[in-house]
Amino acid sequence: MSTRKPASTYSQWDNGQLLTALTNHDRLALAELYERYWYGLYRVALQKTNSHEVAEELVQDLFVDLWQGRATLAVQQVEAYLFTALRYAVVDHIRRQVQRERFQLYQQQQMGQADTATEELLNYQDLIALIEDELQKMPEKTGQIFRLSRYEDQSIPSIAQSLDLSEKAVEYHLNKALKTLRQNLTMLHYPLPLLGYLLREWS
Repeated sequence: MSTRKPASTYSQWDNGQLLTALTNHDRLALAELYERYWYGLYRVALQKTNSHEVAEELVQDLFVDLWQGRATLAVQQVEAYLFTALRYAVVDHIRRQVQRERFQLYQQQQMGQADTATEELLNYQDLIALIEDELQKMPEKTGQIFRLSRYEDQSIPSIAQSLDLSEKAVEYHLNKALKTLRQNLTMLHYPLPLLGYLLREWS
């Protein structure tokens, strides 16, 4: 007797459950992730490339790569992973399609427009995806403490208690995360007030 769950069941799963199923070669889990995120990814790709065809191709390739790499997938935040991967895919596409001089001009134009078109060019998902990409490179505890502090607005004492750490240890990890993020993200000249808020000094 088959133990395959009906497709409707997958819509009730959280992303963690879907990722687990995906690593076990479950195509319906991939289909559910695609259903959840394809349109948001497509809109971002379209915004960056101004081409419906290219946007569709980039998103399709993203999920093909996700499926092909399922056996060795090490992802905690699937949404951040997808939008970060898309960002790199867009940059790679632009590098392939235009000459180096035109690509540099494109970057300058994007930077020049950032102050007046922040929402269009540097949306919230872009920034969170970049931050998550950096956090993935840090020790797990460091990333966890940053998320508790910035995403859940927990205090140093609260984090220390919940993780059974000293407050000094929490401060160390948070300072380490903030220093790395400031070095790697502020050079991108993000005008978003959100960046300043997320990278503020702890209190």
